[in-house]
Formats: sequence, structure tokens, C-alpha cells
Amino acid sequence: MKNTETAALEAHAGRLYSLDALRGFDMFWIIGAEEIIHSLAKVTGFPLWVTMAEQLTHPAWNGFHFYDLIFPLFLFLAGVATPYSVGRELENGISRNKLLIKVIKRGLILVLLGVVYNNGLIIRENIDAYRFCSVLGRIGLAYMFANIIYLYSKRTGQTIWFCSLLIGYWLLLKFTSAPGYAPGDLTMEGNFASYIDRTILPGTLYLKIHDPEGLVSVIPSIGTALLGILTGNMLKNGVETRHKKALYMAIAGIFCLIIGQIWNLDFPINKNLWSSSFVMYVGGWSLLLLSFFYYIIDVLGYKSWAFFFKVIGMNSILIYISGQFIDWEYTNNGFFQWLFQLTGEPYDAVVKAICLVLIQWAFLYILYKKKMFLRV
Repeated sequence: MKNTETAALEAHAGRLYSLDALRGFDMFWIIGAEEIIHSLAKVTGFPLWVTMAEQLTHPAWNGFHFYDLIFPLFLFLAGVATPYSVGRELENGISRNKLLIKVIKRGLILVLLGVVYNNGLIIRENIDAYRFCSVLGRIGLAYMFANIIYLYSKRTGQTIWFCSLLIGYWLLLKFTSAPGYAPGDLTMEGNFASYIDRTILPGTLYLKIHDPEGLVSVIPSIGTALLGILTGNMLKNGVETRHKKALYMAIAGIFCLIIGQIWNLDFPINKNLWSSSFVMYVGGWSLLLLSFFYYIIDVLGYKSWAFFFKVIGMNSILIYISGQFIDWEYTNNGFFQWLFQLTGEPYDAVVKAICLVLIQWAFLYILYKKKMFLRV
């Protein structure tokens, strides 16, 4: 159903429907959609499903699959939201120093939630048993530093910071290495970022000698959040028409993809290192996706198709951490065991994966109707 005026008013009021919808689309894969594709590929062997299933895995080291986009897209969208949240508070007269405290608090809460997500609430005697790096921690730190830059610099300054962080990180890894390796070594064992992480970080690393959410690679991830902030600035404060904003995002996305591929020749696209080429490449796809969602939803006003995703996007952090406190598999089996038995093998695996997504969505829908949202 087309409702252009409503979409325009909602965007003007300070919230983009497309932003919540795209965030929900992003989390949709995390809460189980990828398992639907993997199950279809396994059961049918159909080339389309097999190809899609391969894209829903991470490369061992260098390279890019669609699944690599999910994490940075979420961080990019957090940046897009900044001018609508922190920016609005600035416009309402709240001082930068007060907002600084708020931003730091949010960032540290996400770091703490990440530790809980990784390790549960169990207290261990040995600190080496903990993993301190996390997806939520990466989001928290990158969000925090990007928002500090946003608070104390204008758009030109933010652009300079964005370029400096990516170029600086590239030069750092290009002219350094772990002891015993040639400068510029970018293997898991030999790169400088992993060496620093395993030298100074307490606890265990995800891959023993490397952590994809390590401390040093926070540097370029700030750039991912800043790219989102620059995009949010354009959407909220730009004088261009909404049609042109969608077009400019698409053009910028293509430009970033090209830069990412060129940079890939010297600094490979690598999610594990969050390489500068990776930032540009996933930034390009993020811009293209947001351009599409923004144009369809906020420009043309076609919103109803995206409601499914918006429900997920409005409580994205909650559904991400819920698995630590709710046994969704057990709940799914409790409600739909009869359906799995009725379906029978091998397609019961596909039905089970679909029901797992639906039961989590139903939970989020109840919270949505009650206007209960987890705000960090």
C-alpha cells in the first residue's frame, strides 16, 4: 500500500522507517534465516540454495561472502541513527559534555553485555577462561568513539577522521608485523594487529591466536560507524530532495565498492582484520541497501511489506542476546513438534528452521505491540 505523505512525515519527525526495516532485515539472518537456506541446500541440493548457503558462511581469512556484511551493516546503521538521536538531543539544547557521558555509558554497557553474552553469568576462577572481545563490544567501542568524533567535529572533520583512520590502519599493518615475520605480513600468525591483541588482551581469543573482534581492529571499525554518521547527516540535514538523496547514496555505494576492490589489490578484503578495503567494500553494499530501502519505503511510501523486518529491527539488541536467556530450540520443539513429525524427514529440518524464526518474531511482535523496547 502506498502512503507517501505518512512516510515523509515520519522521516521528518526524526525516525526513518527504512532504517528500522533494514536493521531488521540484517538481524533476520542472525535469528535463523541462514539456517533455512542451509537446510534447503542440504535437503534439495539445488544449485541456487547451495550457492546461497555458501554465501551464508564466512571465508577462512581473505575474501568476502554475504554473511560478512551482516555485522558491519548493523554498525553502519547505528551510525546512520546518530544524527537522528544524538543530533536531535544537541538541537534540543543538551550540552555536548552531558551527551559525551551518555555516549560513553552506552558504549561501555554494550561492552559489558558482550562479555555476558560470551561467557554467561557464571563466575570463573581463572581469567583465562573468559573471552572479553565480542560483537557487542566491537559495536559499543566503535559507536562510542564515532559518536565522540560526531559531537566535537563538523562534517568536514568527520570525513577527515574517516579517511585518516582507514589510511592509518592500512599503513600500520603495511609496515609492521609480528616478531619473526616480514613487514606487511597479513597472515593470521604474522599480522601486527593479531600480535598486539594476543600480547595485551586478557582471557582467551576466539581463534586462539586471533580474535575477529580484537582491540586493534576497532580502529577501522570506527570508520564503518563514521560512514553511517556521514550518511545519516546527509539524510537528516541535506537540502536535496529525497529522490536525490536515494540516488546519491546509490552512487556513493558504487564508488565505495570500486575503491574497496582497488584497495583489495594491496590490502585484501578481510573481515577478520576489518581491513580498510573491507570497510569500503561493505560500506558500499550498506549504502546500496539503505538506498533501496529508503527509496521504496521513505520516498515512494511502500511500507507494509517491510513491517515484518521493522518488528525485528526495533528490538535488535534484545533478540540478539535473548539466546543466552531463552532456549528458543526447546520452545520451538514444544510448540511445533507435532508439525515436524507430520512433515517427516528430510524436510522437517526446513520446517523447523522456519518455525524457529517465526516464534522469535511472534515474541518480538508482542513486545512491539506493548511498546516494550530494549534501549541501551
